[in-house]
Amino acid sequence: MLNKVLLIGRLTRDPEIRYLPSGMQITSFSLAVNRRFKDKGGNWQEETYFFDIETFGSLAERLGKQLSRGNQIFLEGSLRQDKWENQAGEKRSKIKIVAEKVSLLSRPTQGDSNQKSSYEDNEFVEPTDLNSDEDVPF
Repeated sequence: MLNKVLLIGRLTRDPEIRYLPSGMQITSFSLAVNRRFKDKGGNWQEETYFFDIETFGSLAERLGKQLSRGNQIFLEGSLRQDKWENQAGEKRSKIKIVAEKVSLLSRPTQGDSNQKSSYEDNEFVEPTDLNSDEDVPF
């Protein structure tokens, strides 16, 4: 079976960090991904999709320290379905993306509080691989 997700998008908020009882770190954030398409009239339209992302372990530690709201990233991961029962006994589920590899593509410029909404508005910068800790001085 294949379960693979590739996305480029921007963080909509600063990453949230929490810990499992085992001490393993979980970092979660929301990613906004834009899709451009032509409507029936030939006019360009843009839709934005929002995805919940989780990371675990050493990748979660690095992302929790290095990412912030507005960062544009490329991520590779897989889908995971969380299932639970609420207090009324109703079954609930939610699909999340578990990131396995993340690269930082760009950071928002100062004074860019509205964040750019399309890929064409962004300047390309050399991607920063956040999957290894080669740059960590300890």
